[in-house]
Amino acid sequence: MTREPDELAHFHPFDLLDTEAERLDRHFSRLGAEAWNLPSRCEGWSVRDVLAHLAGEELYNHACLDDDVGGFFAMLAREGVEGGLAGFNDWCVRRRRGLPVEDVLAEWRHRNAETRRRMRALGRDAVLPTAAGPYPVGLQAFHYASEYATHADDVRAPVGEDETDRRIWWRTEVGVFALAERDPAVQVEVTAERVWVCAHGVCAQVPAPVFVEATVGRLPEGLPLDRALGDAFDRELRSELRCLA
Repeated sequence: MTREPDELAHFHPFDLLDTEAERLDRHFSRLGAEAWNLPSRCEGWSVRDVLAHLAGEELYNHACLDDDVGGFFAMLAREGVEGGLAGFNDWCVRRRRGLPVEDVLAEWRHRNAETRRRMRALGRDAVLPTAAGPYPVGLQAFHYASEYATHADDVRAPVGEDETDRRIWWRTEVGVFALAERDPAVQVEVTAERVWVCAHGVCAQVPAPVFVEATVGRLPEGLPLDRALGDAFDRELRSELRCLA
């Protein structure tokens, strides 16, 4: 079970989680009929599909909170869901495409509020059963907050100028943690202006926003990590940095 690193100790994971969930809720609540069908940054998904994904994954979140991960996988087997996480995500989206969007939003809003309330009540040092084994609740909240922030950007939810810098800061630190958790061989050093990254002899210095987009797999193909890298090294380092998507 991973311990929370000192770099994340000064962030409040449940506050970050609430902030990003509320950002999504505000944005979804203001959308008109046509906006739901616009493409998101998630390949193949509309804005509506992103909401359906968020609503569906609460099944897993609640299974962890209920200590019933086994029951969750048994349910997927009964439903004929295959293909791991990608298959589950696709199933969550498909089964909600025929529902009124207002119902899907109400489902997500209710279930997500319960998830956040229960996680906060447990506290960041409590242990949560997950598909990967026992995991600290606070660290799980950081992962969820990162996902919500990514999907908020996917559906173009507004971010105020007064929160942009802090949002990039905490997302950078969570990305650094997730890389260390997944592959300690990937070296990362955060400076005041840029992030230095090195993996298997390939190194680059990138702005923090670019680093964040790389960790969540949203960096556009036409935007290099570092112009000093060749195309092959750029692709290799992108693959190594993707750890939160």
